[in-house]
Amino acid sequence: MKNAKILAVAVLASTTHAQSQLYGQCGGIDWKGATACVSGSYCYKVNDCAAGSSIAVTIAKTTAKSTSTTLSTATKTSAGATQVKSAPAATNSANPIAGKAFYANPYYSSEIVSLAAPSLSAAGSAALAAKATNVAKVGTFYWLDVRAKVPTIATFAKDVQAKNAAGANLVLPLVVYDLPERDCAALASNGELLLANNGAALYQGYIDDISAQIKAFPDVQFKCANAADAYKTLAQYAIKTLNLKNVVMYLDAGHAGWLGWTANLTPAAQLFGQIYKAAGSPAAVRGLATNVANYNAWSISTCPSYTQGNAVCDEKKYVNALAPLLQAQGFPAHFITDTGRSGVQPTKQQAWGDWCNVIGTGFGIRPSTSTDDPILDAYVWVKPGGECDGTSNTTAVRYDAHCGLEDALKPAPEAGSWFQAYFAQLLTNANPAF
Repeated sequence: MKNAKILAVAVLASTTHAQSQLYGQCGGIDWKGATACVSGSYCYKVNDCAAGSSIAVTIAKTTAKSTSTTLSTATKTSAGATQVKSAPAATNSANPIAGKAFYANPYYSSEIVSLAAPSLSAAGSAALAAKATNVAKVGTFYWLDVRAKVPTIATFAKDVQAKNAAGANLVLPLVVYDLPERDCAALASNGELLLANNGAALYQGYIDDISAQIKAFPDVQFKCANAADAYKTLAQYAIKTLNLKNVVMYLDAGHAGWLGWTANLTPAAQLFGQIYKAAGSPAAVRGLATNVANYNAWSISTCPSYTQGNAVCDEKKYVNALAPLLQAQGFPAHFITDTGRSGVQPTKQQAWGDWCNVIGTGFGIRPSTSTDDPILDAYVWVKPGGECDGTSNTTAVRYDAHCGLEDALKPAPEAGSWFQAYFAQLLTNANPAF
Protein backbone atom coordinates (compact mmCIF):
# COMPACT_ATOMS: atom_id res chain seq x y z
CA MET A 1 0.00 0.00 0.00
CA LYS A 2 1.28 3.46 -0.86
CA ASN A 3 2.33 5.62 2.09
CA ALA A 4 -0.31 7.77 3.76
CA LYS A 5 0.50 10.82 5.85
CA ILE A 6 -1.46 12.59 8.53
CA LEU A 7 -0.81 16.22 9.41
CA ALA A 8 -2.10 17.29 12.82
CA VAL A 9 -1.76 20.61 14.59
CA ALA A 10 -2.51 20.93 18.29
CA VAL A 11 -3.36 24.50 19.17
CA LEU A 12 -3.42 24.92 22.90
CA ALA A 13 -2.80 28.07 24.91
CA SER A 14 -1.75 30.64 22.38
CA THR A 15 -0.80 34.24 23.03
CA THR A 16 -3.30 35.62 20.58
CA HIS A 17 -6.15 36.31 22.96
CA ALA A 18 -7.01 38.78 25.72
CA GLN A 19 -4.27 41.37 25.53
CA SER A 20 -3.16 43.36 28.55
CA GLN A 21 -2.45 47.07 28.26
CA LEU A 22 1.16 48.24 27.95
CA TYR A 23 3.05 47.60 31.22
CA GLY A 24 0.11 45.63 32.55
CA GLN A 25 0.28 42.13 33.98
CA CYS A 26 -0.07 39.60 31.20
CA GLY A 27 -0.48 36.29 32.95
CA GLY A 28 0.78 33.98 35.65
CA ILE A 29 -0.58 31.30 37.93
CA ASP A 30 -4.08 32.19 39.19
CA TRP A 31 -4.08 35.40 37.14
CA LYS A 32 -7.66 36.12 36.03
CA GLY A 33 -7.10 39.16 33.83
CA ALA A 34 -5.77 39.75 30.33
CA THR A 35 -3.38 37.04 29.21
CA ALA A 36 -1.11 38.51 26.55
CA CYS A 37 1.09 41.54 26.00
CA VAL A 38 0.35 44.21 23.44
CA SER A 39 2.50 43.99 20.33
CA GLY A 40 5.97 45.32 20.98
CA SER A 41 5.99 44.69 24.71
CA TYR A 42 7.57 41.79 26.54
CA CYS A 43 6.32 39.65 29.41
CA TYR A 44 9.14 39.10 31.85
CA LYS A 45 7.34 36.05 33.20
CA VAL A 46 6.76 32.99 31.06
CA ASN A 47 3.03 32.86 31.65
CA ASP A 48 0.25 30.34 31.35
CA CYS A 49 -0.17 31.29 27.70
CA ALA A 50 3.36 30.28 26.79
CA ALA A 51 4.15 29.94 23.13
CA GLY A 52 4.58 26.41 21.92
CA SER A 53 1.37 25.19 23.48
CA SER A 54 0.02 23.66 20.31
CA ILE A 55 1.12 20.67 18.25
CA ALA A 56 1.15 20.03 14.52
CA VAL A 57 1.44 16.38 13.56
CA THR A 58 2.16 14.78 10.21
CA ILE A 59 2.09 11.03 9.72
CA ALA A 60 4.00 9.36 6.91
CA LYS A 61 6.80 6.97 6.16
CA THR A 62 9.85 8.63 4.69
CA THR A 63 13.21 7.72 3.26
CA ALA A 64 14.64 11.20 3.73
CA LYS A 65 18.29 11.87 3.07
CA SER A 66 20.41 14.10 5.27
CA THR A 67 20.88 17.66 4.09
CA SER A 68 22.68 20.74 5.32
CA THR A 69 21.41 24.29 5.00
CA THR A 70 22.63 27.77 5.86
CA LEU A 71 20.60 30.11 8.05
CA SER A 72 20.91 33.83 8.64
CA THR A 73 21.68 35.47 11.95
CA ALA A 74 20.31 38.98 12.45
CA THR A 75 22.30 41.46 14.55
CA LYS A 76 21.76 45.08 15.47
CA THR A 77 24.31 47.79 14.68
CA SER A 78 24.92 50.74 16.97
CA ALA A 79 22.71 52.80 14.69
CA GLY A 80 19.87 50.33 15.13
CA ALA A 81 20.03 48.90 11.62
CA THR A 82 19.77 45.16 11.13
CA GLN A 83 22.63 43.25 9.54
CA VAL A 84 22.36 39.62 8.47
CA LYS A 85 25.18 37.11 8.70
CA SER A 86 25.14 33.55 7.44
CA ALA A 87 25.42 30.77 9.98
CA PRO A 88 25.75 27.06 9.22
CA ALA A 89 22.70 25.07 10.21
CA ALA A 90 22.79 21.73 11.91
CA THR A 91 22.43 18.72 9.66
CA ASN A 92 18.75 17.74 9.40
CA SER A 93 16.78 15.18 7.47
CA ALA A 94 15.04 16.35 4.33
CA ASN A 95 11.50 17.68 4.47
CA PRO A 96 9.43 14.58 5.36
CA ILE A 97 6.29 15.89 3.65
CA ALA A 98 7.94 17.19 0.48
CA GLY A 99 5.89 16.50 -2.63
CA LYS A 100 2.81 15.47 -0.69
CA ALA A 101 -0.69 16.92 -1.10
CA PHE A 102 -2.93 17.70 1.86
CA TYR A 103 -6.08 15.67 2.51
CA ALA A 104 -9.35 17.59 2.15
CA ASN A 105 -11.27 16.24 5.13
CA PRO A 106 -14.99 15.43 4.69
CA TYR A 107 -16.03 17.58 7.66
CA TYR A 108 -14.86 20.88 6.20
CA SER A 109 -15.91 19.83 2.71
CA SER A 110 -19.43 19.11 3.97
CA GLU A 111 -19.64 22.53 5.62
CA ILE A 112 -18.95 24.11 2.26
CA VAL A 113 -21.11 21.79 0.16
CA SER A 114 -24.10 21.73 2.52
CA LEU A 115 -23.92 25.24 4.01
CA ALA A 116 -21.74 27.69 2.13
CA ALA A 117 -22.52 26.89 -1.50
CA PRO A 118 -26.32 26.61 -1.09
CA SER A 119 -26.39 29.90 0.83
CA LEU A 120 -24.42 31.63 -1.90
CA SER A 121 -26.73 30.21 -4.57
CA ALA A 122 -29.82 31.29 -2.64
CA ALA A 123 -28.37 34.79 -2.39
CA GLY A 124 -27.98 34.92 -6.17
CA SER A 125 -24.20 34.45 -6.16
CA ALA A 126 -23.96 31.50 -8.51
CA ALA A 127 -20.39 32.34 -9.50
CA LEU A 128 -19.22 32.39 -5.89
CA ALA A 129 -21.11 29.16 -5.20
CA ALA A 130 -19.19 27.49 -8.00
CA LYS A 131 -15.91 28.77 -6.59
CA ALA A 132 -16.90 27.49 -3.15
CA THR A 133 -16.91 23.93 -4.42
CA ASN A 134 -13.24 24.38 -5.30
CA VAL A 135 -12.46 25.50 -1.74
CA ALA A 136 -13.96 22.21 -0.56
CA LYS A 137 -11.16 20.43 -2.40
CA VAL A 138 -8.38 22.26 -0.52
CA GLY A 139 -6.61 20.26 2.17
CA THR A 140 -7.34 21.90 5.53
CA PHE A 141 -6.54 20.84 9.09
CA TYR A 142 -9.16 18.99 11.14
CA TRP A 143 -9.31 20.22 14.74
CA LEU A 144 -9.35 17.63 17.53
CA ASP A 145 -10.77 20.21 19.93
CA VAL A 146 -12.64 17.68 22.10
CA ARG A 147 -11.78 14.12 23.10
CA ALA A 148 -14.84 12.77 21.31
CA LYS A 149 -13.28 13.63 17.95
CA VAL A 150 -10.18 11.44 18.37
CA PRO A 151 -11.75 8.34 16.71
CA THR A 152 -12.16 10.43 13.57
CA ILE A 153 -8.43 10.00 13.00
CA ALA A 154 -8.98 6.36 12.04
CA THR A 155 -11.88 7.24 9.74
CA PHE A 156 -9.85 9.81 7.86
CA ALA A 157 -6.69 7.69 7.85
CA LYS A 158 -8.51 4.81 6.18
CA ASP A 159 -9.77 7.20 3.51
CA VAL A 160 -6.26 8.55 2.97
CA GLN A 161 -4.91 5.01 2.68
CA ALA A 162 -7.53 4.12 0.09
CA LYS A 163 -6.87 7.24 -1.96
CA ASN A 164 -3.12 6.72 -1.81
CA ALA A 165 -3.54 3.10 -2.87
CA ALA A 166 -5.37 4.46 -5.91
CA GLY A 167 -2.45 6.73 -6.79
CA ALA A 168 -2.79 9.82 -4.60
CA ASN A 169 0.05 11.10 -2.43
CA LEU A 170 -1.70 12.61 0.60
CA VAL A 171 -0.98 13.71 4.14
CA LEU A 172 -3.77 13.99 6.71
CA PRO A 173 -3.63 17.33 8.61
CA LEU A 174 -4.96 17.43 12.18
CA VAL A 175 -4.93 19.97 15.02
CA VAL A 176 -4.38 18.71 18.58
CA TYR A 177 -6.29 21.32 20.58
CA ASP A 178 -7.50 20.21 24.00
CA LEU A 179 -5.01 21.39 26.62
CA PRO A 180 -6.66 22.13 29.97
CA GLU A 181 -7.65 25.81 30.10
CA ARG A 182 -6.40 26.26 26.58
CA ASP A 183 -5.91 29.83 25.35
CA CYS A 184 -5.64 30.68 29.07
CA ALA A 185 -9.39 30.08 29.19
CA ALA A 186 -10.04 32.91 26.74
CA LEU A 187 -13.81 33.21 26.64
CA ALA A 188 -14.25 32.71 22.90
CA SER A 189 -12.27 29.48 22.68
CA ASN A 190 -11.98 27.91 26.12
CA GLY A 191 -12.26 24.15 26.05
CA GLU A 192 -13.65 21.16 27.91
CA LEU A 193 -10.75 20.47 30.30
CA LEU A 194 -9.86 22.28 33.53
CA LEU A 195 -6.78 21.59 35.65
CA ALA A 196 -8.94 21.75 38.79
CA ASN A 197 -11.19 19.01 37.40
CA ASN A 198 -8.59 16.35 36.65
CA GLY A 199 -7.75 18.10 33.38
CA ALA A 200 -4.10 17.05 33.33
CA ALA A 201 -4.92 13.34 33.58
CA LEU A 202 -7.72 13.64 31.04
CA TYR A 203 -5.38 15.41 28.64
CA GLN A 204 -2.81 12.65 29.02
CA GLY A 205 -5.54 10.14 28.20
CA TYR A 206 -6.47 12.23 25.17
CA ILE A 207 -2.85 12.15 23.96
CA ASP A 208 -2.66 8.40 24.66
CA ASP A 209 -5.77 7.86 22.54
CA ILE A 210 -4.28 9.89 19.69
CA SER A 211 -1.08 7.87 19.97
CA ALA A 212 -3.06 4.63 19.75
CA GLN A 213 -4.81 5.86 16.62
CA ILE A 214 -1.48 6.77 15.04
CA LYS A 215 0.09 3.43 15.90
CA ALA A 216 -2.79 1.71 14.12
CA PHE A 217 -1.67 3.42 10.91
CA PRO A 218 2.12 3.00 10.76
CA ASP A 219 2.22 4.21 7.15
CA VAL A 220 0.66 7.57 8.10
CA GLN A 221 2.76 10.41 9.54
CA PHE A 222 1.63 13.02 12.10
CA LYS A 223 2.90 16.54 12.85
CA CYS A 224 2.31 18.13 16.33
CA ALA A 225 2.78 21.45 18.33
CA ASN A 226 2.49 22.08 22.18
CA ALA A 227 3.87 24.18 25.14
CA ALA A 228 3.81 27.50 31.83
CA ASP A 229 4.19 24.92 34.34
CA ALA A 230 1.28 22.56 33.72
CA TYR A 231 1.40 23.40 30.01
CA LYS A 232 5.10 22.62 29.82
CA THR A 233 4.64 19.31 31.59
CA LEU A 234 1.73 18.30 29.39
CA ALA A 235 3.52 19.48 26.27
CA GLN A 236 6.49 17.34 27.17
CA TYR A 237 4.17 14.39 27.73
CA ALA A 238 2.52 14.96 24.37
CA ILE A 239 5.69 15.13 22.30
CA LYS A 240 7.23 12.19 24.14
CA THR A 241 4.11 10.06 23.64
CA LEU A 242 3.76 11.02 19.98
CA ASN A 243 7.46 10.45 19.29
CA LEU A 244 6.75 7.63 16.86
CA LYS A 245 8.57 6.65 13.69
CA ASN A 246 5.63 7.71 11.54
CA VAL A 247 5.23 11.11 13.22
CA VAL A 248 6.62 14.57 12.46
CA MET A 249 5.89 17.28 15.02
CA TYR A 250 5.89 21.09 14.92
CA LEU A 251 5.33 23.22 18.05
CA ASP A 252 3.09 26.28 17.82
CA ALA A 253 5.16 29.49 17.76
CA GLY A 254 2.58 32.26 17.45
CA HIS A 255 3.47 34.76 14.72
CA ALA A 256 5.78 37.71 14.10
CA GLY A 257 3.50 40.10 15.97
CA TRP A 258 3.82 38.06 19.16
CA LEU A 259 7.29 36.60 19.30
CA GLY A 260 9.05 38.43 16.46
CA TRP A 261 10.12 41.35 18.65
CA THR A 262 13.79 41.59 19.65
CA ALA A 263 12.95 41.18 23.34
CA ASN A 264 10.90 38.04 22.66
CA LEU A 265 12.96 36.06 20.16
CA THR A 266 15.68 34.73 22.44
CA PRO A 267 13.37 33.88 25.38
CA ALA A 268 11.07 32.07 22.96
CA ALA A 269 13.92 30.04 21.52
CA GLN A 270 15.09 29.20 25.04
CA LEU A 271 11.60 28.04 26.02
CA PHE A 272 11.30 25.77 22.99
CA GLY A 273 14.74 24.37 23.71
CA GLN A 274 13.81 23.68 27.34
CA ILE A 275 10.64 21.82 26.41
CA TYR A 276 12.40 19.85 23.69
CA LYS A 277 15.30 18.78 25.91
CA ALA A 278 13.08 18.04 28.91
CA ALA A 279 11.13 15.65 26.69
CA GLY A 280 14.34 13.87 25.72
CA SER A 281 14.86 15.66 22.39
CA PRO A 282 12.26 13.57 20.52
CA ALA A 283 13.42 12.66 17.03
CA ALA A 284 9.91 13.24 15.68
CA VAL A 285 10.00 16.96 16.53
CA ARG A 286 10.70 18.72 13.24
CA GLY A 287 10.28 22.39 14.17
CA LEU A 288 7.62 25.07 14.64
CA ALA A 289 4.24 26.08 13.21
CA THR A 290 3.61 29.82 12.78
CA ASN A 291 0.65 32.12 12.12
CA VAL A 292 -1.85 29.44 13.16
CA ALA A 293 -5.40 30.82 12.77
CA ASN A 294 -3.98 34.27 12.13
CA TYR A 295 -3.64 36.70 9.23
CA ASN A 296 0.00 37.75 8.95
CA ALA A 297 1.71 37.86 5.56
CA TRP A 298 4.26 35.23 4.63
CA SER A 299 6.27 37.92 2.85
CA ILE A 300 5.47 41.62 2.44
CA SER A 301 7.61 44.36 0.88
CA THR A 302 6.55 47.20 3.19
CA CYS A 303 5.78 46.69 6.86
CA PRO A 304 2.21 47.86 7.65
CA SER A 305 1.66 50.62 10.20
CA TYR A 306 0.02 48.24 12.68
CA THR A 307 3.32 46.34 13.01
CA GLN A 308 4.53 49.33 15.04
CA GLY A 309 8.02 49.58 13.61
CA ASN A 310 9.02 45.96 14.06
CA ALA A 311 11.31 45.09 11.14
CA VAL A 312 10.37 41.42 11.62
CA CYS A 313 6.90 42.10 10.28
CA ASP A 314 6.12 39.01 8.21
CA GLU A 315 6.40 35.28 8.78
CA LYS A 316 9.37 34.80 6.45
CA LYS A 317 11.41 37.36 8.39
CA TYR A 318 10.16 35.86 11.64
CA VAL A 319 11.20 32.27 10.97
CA ASN A 320 14.59 33.37 9.66
CA ALA A 321 15.17 35.54 12.75
CA LEU A 322 14.13 32.71 15.07
CA ALA A 323 15.87 29.81 13.32
CA PRO A 324 19.50 30.47 14.36
CA LEU A 325 18.40 31.16 17.93
CA LEU A 326 16.57 27.84 18.01
CA GLN A 327 19.61 26.04 16.69
CA ALA A 328 21.73 27.63 19.40
CA GLN A 329 19.37 25.90 21.85
CA GLY A 330 19.68 22.59 20.04
CA PHE A 331 16.14 22.81 18.66
CA PRO A 332 15.48 21.81 15.01
CA ALA A 333 14.71 24.88 12.91
CA HIS A 334 12.09 23.90 10.33
CA PHE A 335 8.70 25.51 9.93
CA ILE A 336 5.19 25.35 8.52
CA THR A 337 3.14 28.56 8.17
CA ASP A 338 -0.64 28.95 8.10
CA THR A 339 -1.57 31.05 5.05
CA GLY A 340 -5.26 30.16 4.99
CA ARG A 341 -6.50 33.68 5.80
CA SER A 342 -3.52 35.76 4.68
CA GLY A 343 -4.57 36.57 1.13
CA VAL A 344 -5.15 40.31 1.65
CA GLN A 345 -2.08 42.34 2.67
CA PRO A 346 -1.85 44.58 4.50
CA THR A 347 -4.82 43.49 6.56
CA LYS A 348 -7.48 45.79 7.98
CA GLN A 349 -6.42 45.05 11.55
CA GLN A 350 -6.38 48.14 13.73
CA ALA A 351 -3.85 46.43 15.97
CA TRP A 352 -1.51 43.55 15.15
CA GLY A 353 -2.96 41.52 18.00
CA ASP A 354 -6.56 41.71 16.77
CA TRP A 355 -7.38 38.06 16.11
CA CYS A 356 -11.16 37.69 15.95
CA ASN A 357 -12.98 37.51 12.59
CA VAL A 358 -10.92 40.33 11.09
CA ILE A 359 -12.70 42.19 8.28
CA GLY A 360 -11.47 42.28 4.70
CA THR A 361 -9.47 39.05 4.78
CA GLY A 362 -9.14 36.52 1.98
CA PHE A 363 -7.97 32.97 1.42
CA GLY A 364 -4.20 32.97 0.90
CA ILE A 365 -1.44 30.83 -0.57
CA ARG A 366 -2.71 27.29 -1.19
CA PRO A 367 -1.28 24.45 0.91
CA SER A 368 1.92 23.22 -0.68
CA THR A 369 5.33 21.82 0.16
CA SER A 370 6.78 23.89 -2.68
CA THR A 371 8.03 26.98 -0.83
CA ASP A 372 10.46 29.83 -1.46
CA ASP A 373 12.54 29.26 1.67
CA PRO A 374 14.61 26.18 2.56
CA ILE A 375 13.56 26.25 6.22
CA LEU A 376 9.83 26.38 5.39
CA ASP A 377 8.54 22.84 4.93
CA ALA A 378 5.07 23.87 3.76
CA TYR A 379 2.40 26.50 3.44
CA VAL A 380 -0.65 25.07 5.22
CA TRP A 381 -4.26 25.95 5.99
CA VAL A 382 -4.65 25.23 9.69
CA LYS A 383 -7.71 27.37 10.40
CA PRO A 384 -10.68 26.19 8.29
CA GLY A 385 -11.86 29.36 6.60
CA GLY A 386 -15.50 30.02 7.47
CA GLU A 387 -15.42 28.55 10.97
CA CYS A 388 -15.96 31.42 13.42
CA ASP A 389 -13.30 32.73 15.82
CA GLY A 390 -15.84 33.89 18.40
CA THR A 391 -19.26 35.43 18.89
CA SER A 392 -19.97 39.16 18.71
CA ASN A 393 -23.03 38.77 20.97
CA THR A 394 -22.11 40.79 24.06
CA THR A 395 -24.61 38.87 26.20
CA ALA A 396 -23.12 35.47 25.37
CA VAL A 397 -21.20 33.58 28.06
CA ARG A 398 -18.27 33.08 25.67
CA TYR A 399 -18.18 36.66 24.37
CA ASP A 400 -14.65 38.05 24.08
CA ALA A 401 -14.16 41.80 23.62
CA HIS A 402 -11.86 41.21 20.64
CA CYS A 403 -14.86 39.90 18.71
CA GLY A 404 -16.65 43.21 19.23
CA LEU A 405 -13.86 45.45 17.92
CA GLU A 406 -14.37 47.67 14.89
CA ASP A 407 -12.11 45.46 12.77
CA ALA A 408 -14.12 42.29 13.57
CA LEU A 409 -16.89 41.19 11.21
CA LYS A 410 -20.33 41.23 12.85
CA PRO A 411 -22.75 39.72 13.65
CA ALA A 412 -20.73 36.60 14.39
CA PRO A 413 -21.87 33.23 15.83
CA GLU A 414 -20.12 31.17 18.51
CA ALA A 415 -16.53 30.06 18.03
CA GLY A 416 -16.30 27.04 15.76
CA SER A 417 -19.75 27.59 14.26
CA TRP A 418 -20.15 28.16 10.55
CA PHE A 419 -19.89 31.87 9.70
CA GLN A 420 -21.31 32.21 6.20
CA ALA A 421 -20.56 35.92 5.79
CA TYR A 422 -16.95 35.32 6.75
CA PHE A 423 -16.56 32.47 4.29
CA ALA A 424 -18.01 34.66 1.54
CA GLN A 425 -15.52 37.39 2.45
CA LEU A 426 -12.58 34.98 2.30
CA LEU A 427 -13.73 33.58 -1.02
CA THR A 428 -14.40 36.99 -2.60
CA ASN A 429 -10.98 38.30 -1.54
CA ALA A 430 -9.00 35.10 -2.18
CA ASN A 431 -5.46 35.70 -3.44
CA PRO A 432 -4.75 33.76 -5.57
CA ALA A 433 -8.38 33.72 -6.68
CA PHE A 434 -10.39 30.54 -7.07
